[in-house]
Parts: sequence; C-alpha cells; structure tokens
Amino acid sequence: MRSVEGKVVLVTGAAMGLGRLFAQTAVAENAAEVVLWDVNESALKDTAAELEAEGGSVHVDVVDVASHAAVARAARTVRQEVGDVHVLVNNAGIVRGNGYFWEDPIGDATRTMSINSLGPMYVAHEFLPAMISGEAECRVLNIASSAGLNAVPRMAVYASSKWAVVGWSDSLRLELEQAGHEHVRVTTVCPTYIDTGMFEGAKGILLTPMLEPHEVVASAWQEMKRGRPFVIVPWTSRLNKVLSGVLPVRLRDEWMRRAGVYDSMAGFTGHDA
Repeated sequence: MRSVEGKVVLVTGAAMGLGRLFAQTAVAENAAEVVLWDVNESALKDTAAELEAEGGSVHVDVVDVASHAAVARAARTVRQEVGDVHVLVNNAGIVRGNGYFWEDPIGDATRTMSINSLGPMYVAHEFLPAMISGEAECRVLNIASSAGLNAVPRMAVYASSKWAVVGWSDSLRLELEQAGHEHVRVTTVCPTYIDTGMFEGAKGILLTPMLEPHEVVASAWQEMKRGRPFVIVPWTSRLNKVLSGVLPVRLRDEWMRRAGVYDSMAGFTGHDA
C-alpha cells in the first residue's frame, strides 16, 4: 500500500495524542473518509473541525470501545453512512495508577483490560469480514506498548493489557496469512513512553529518551503501509526483549533494575489517552 488515498480510515482514541496525529496523517494523504471514535466528545469535535478545515472528509462518533454494544452500534452506522473500512487504527487506551496491583481498585483493572485488550478485538471483529471478502489492500494497525514485551512493576494491569494486545495482534496476523488473506495485513506497534502526557511523571530509562509523538506516528504509519509485522521503538526495547529471552530471570531482573525499567513508573501522574 503506497498511501491511503481514496480509502476509508477509522481511528479509535482519535480526539487527542497519537490518535489525532494518525487522523491528520490520513487526511494529509487524501483518505476518502476519516472516521473518528473517542469518548471525549468535546475534544473529538475540536479535532474533527481541525481536520475538516484541512480539507478532510470526517465522520465522528462518541464510542466507548470497552462496550461491545457501543462498538457494534457505531460500526453499523459507519457501514451504512460511510462504507467499508480499509484501514483500522486501534489506538484507544488508558493507564491507571502507579501503585502495586493489590493497592489499586479492581475496577481500574476491569476498565483497563476492557479498553486496552477487548476494545481492539471488538472493533476489528466488526470490520475484518468486509476487509477479508473484498479485494482492496487493507491494514490493521494495533497500538500496543513495550510494556507488552516485558514485565514492569507498578503497571501490572497495563502491562497485562498490552501483553494481550501483542499476543492477539500477531496471532491475527498469522491467521490472516494462514487463511490466504494476504491483502489484509496487521502491524503491532510497541513503543516505550511517549511524550503525550499519558505517561507524565514516568522516569527515564537507560539510553531510552521519551519518544516524540510525531516520530512514533510517522514510523508506525510507514511500516503499516508496508505491511510490516512489528514496530518496536526505540532499539533498547528490542534489546530488552532479546535479553529477557536469553538471560536467567534473576539476571534479567538485575539488568532491568539497573536500566531503570523497574522503577520507571514510581513517579507517574499521567492521564488517559
């Protein structure tokens, strides 16, 4: 896929942060329609107005991806009013608290798993059948996290939610290949902390700067169009994944402690994406 020109692009968590940037990128490439889903109605309207001022054709809906019923309703509306989706960006996500697992409310765990893990599945399940049955090149871009590649204290539930996304997303990629649907490709994105405010207060990790949102989106977008399986940034995340696979657990833990990974959430104060 060279560009999304003439295609329908749907972005979840589109009101702010990475989602807004993904939507802007789709408009810049002359997407036929950009569908924006988010729970923040006010910010969503502001983003939609901006994109329309830039010449984009935009369809907006307030959708809580944690609710299967809400996703199904909104998906029906998209199919009726816009048409089939060619590019799906599963970006919506939250992170809660910086306490130990047993200290945080269990409701936070339920909400985090529902939005971060089940949400992408609900959305993809609605739009994949048409992608598969059609002949157009299609893409699914799932925003996971480097926390889905390694264990991280003080974010046990968030890490679990992203481990689930990584496992589901890459398994889905393999299923599509195995079933012969090579025109539909899945890319899983695993960045470290991004400077969007979502991880405000998180500590720096050895040789791992806070990532710039524009750079993450640009890299993810290009690799998505190419149909690449993974985007793992920065390089230290790939290194930590390799070391986790080859080092004994206690040696791995010592490396992660010294690198600052295990203490990185101690001062977290951020907000939902």
